[in-house]
Amino acid sequence: MAAQLIHADAALSPRPIWCVTPTNWRTVAGDLPAPALAFAEASGFKAETGALLVLPAADGAIAGVLFSCEEAPRDPLSFGKLATTLPAGDYVLAHPPADPRLAALGFLLGGYRFTRYGKRPVADVRLVVPDGTDEGYLRRTADAVVLTRDLVNTPANDLGPAEIEAAVRALAARFDAQVSVTTGDDLLAANFPLIHAVGRASPRAPRLIDLSWGDPDAPKVTLVGKGVAFDTGGLDIKPSSGMLLMKKDMGGAANAIGLAQMVMGRGLKVRLRLIVAAVENAIDGSAFRPGDIFPSRKGLTVEIGNTDAEGRLILADALSLADEEAPELLIDFATLTGAARVALGPQLPPAYTEDDVLAVDLARHGAAEADPSWRMPLWQPYASMLDSKIADLNNAPGSGFAGSITAALFLQRFVSRAGTWLHLDIFAWNPSSRPGRPEGGEAQTIRALDSLLAERYGT
Repeated sequence: MAAQLIHADAALSPRPIWCVTPTNWRTVAGDLPAPALAFAEASGFKAETGALLVLPAADGAIAGVLFSCEEAPRDPLSFGKLATTLPAGDYVLAHPPADPRLAALGFLLGGYRFTRYGKRPVADVRLVVPDGTDEGYLRRTADAVVLTRDLVNTPANDLGPAEIEAAVRALAARFDAQVSVTTGDDLLAANFPLIHAVGRASPRAPRLIDLSWGDPDAPKVTLVGKGVAFDTGGLDIKPSSGMLLMKKDMGGAANAIGLAQMVMGRGLKVRLRLIVAAVENAIDGSAFRPGDIFPSRKGLTVEIGNTDAEGRLILADALSLADEEAPELLIDFATLTGAARVALGPQLPPAYTEDDVLAVDLARHGAAEADPSWRMPLWQPYASMLDSKIADLNNAPGSGFAGSITAALFLQRFVSRAGTWLHLDIFAWNPSSRPGRPEGGEAQTIRALDSLLAERYGT
């Protein structure tokens, strides 16, 4: 990452950053060296949100930086802008913003670059860890977000089901966790028929990846991720424009992996389980078809209304497995529906749960961490849209209405024993760059959940 944190004693003549608001501008101005203030006034600097001005010293060096912040920031990660606009060097918050912790995190996340296939020149900037800020939190969080973004950004030719498995195994090795994997036709013998059906047409074998970590007697927290490495849509094939971002259809798995790393990195008092269903939804003579009917791990039969509604199929088997041990908290992440984006856009993932306390807690932590979601209803009258005349349910209602809700209702049919279930229909992608959030793969809701889990389970 081009943006880094450093300790004060390692900084080389750090340049001050003054966080300016309309209220404190005159106070900050009084602290500026006379040449710097004269330059700011001559430049017409105003304390308007996002304004940035590099101030010269009398000798031509950089005296410091003025950055206009909101007093009650709508975007606490706005300091991410500095990671890409400041000249190279070391900096320190001379007049800190309202939330130095999120400012420093935004700075770190704003410096992210995906460089596996080519490097883009960018200045190396370093920020002194703000006083009173948990450096471990900042580094641990940035590390997990980078892992998540890198997984989502990697194209499908280099990230298939086997490579998703490798990412989980690397995580297990780092934290001394246990992993088991069921692959290919063994999925049928192990009773994962839906995962097998979706992935069987690809030359890259589908698999169920199962990681466990922590004290077996601790409260059980289980994360489930949708890992569709690439989604053609199957025989209900997508148009070419619809496939352009389908490398990110494993974004649910990437976010589950990222959160698992955060939980283990904190050393939370939980029995963590991470389950990833990893497939490629491809097309050949063995591809599953519209109208096919398959059993599921739970015993419910599913009629295929649309092969492009494959994510809920692999999640159905994965959730059934997770539910069998009745975890205290079961969370799934999935880039599941375009309907979610129509309803709430790319920045605000829908969250589904019947646990009112969890919903309130998630909203509270989402606001505190600038990592929002929005609760949507599990509206039971819509469950009839999933009816099939010849099977227990259909995976894709013919109606175009309430697509994100009906997908959540489909998944709910496979959860019955968990204490609390939370479904997150994430986008896992930034269509355009914002401060702290470059265009490309993104971690969504995992920072909020990391904070929530730490509050509930401690270290």
